[in-house]
Amino acid sequence: MVDQSAVGRSFTPVTARVEPGRLRYFLDTLAERNPVYRDEAASRAQGYPATPVPPTYLFCLEMLDNERPFEFLTELKIDLGRVLHGEQRFTYHAPVVVGDTLTFKSRVTGVTDKKGGAMTMVAVETEVINQDGVHVADTARTIVVRN
Repeated sequence: MVDQSAVGRSFTPVTARVEPGRLRYFLDTLAERNPVYRDEAASRAQGYPATPVPPTYLFCLEMLDNERPFEFLTELKIDLGRVLHGEQRFTYHAPVVVGDTLTFKSRVTGVTDKKGGAMTMVAVETEVINQDGVHVADTARTIVVRN
């Protein structure tokens, strides 16, 4: 069972490049048709320097380019079969666009027992920095571990 000793624990940073083909596949999977995400001219007309990514894409990009996508589960000795997705949140500080190279730095920010210890909520926050050292976003996710 995960306990308070996990709070503050960080994991191997992940570096990922925002590639147009992968982004297009993601958009097609979601049936996202907004031209700002598909057409550079439409993106520039909206003030973006290049085609931006939709908000939830950062979570997928971090998982796709992570050599150990379940590192935090392994390190905290959490059985994937006992994990449920609780929530995720994205806060953008600057646009993320095609061509960016991002570094994701994750850490555990909270561990809370619920239902008399039947479940444990593990909060993980991730800082996202682009190739220019700009802090472009923060993501947060909560996983529920069935004990």
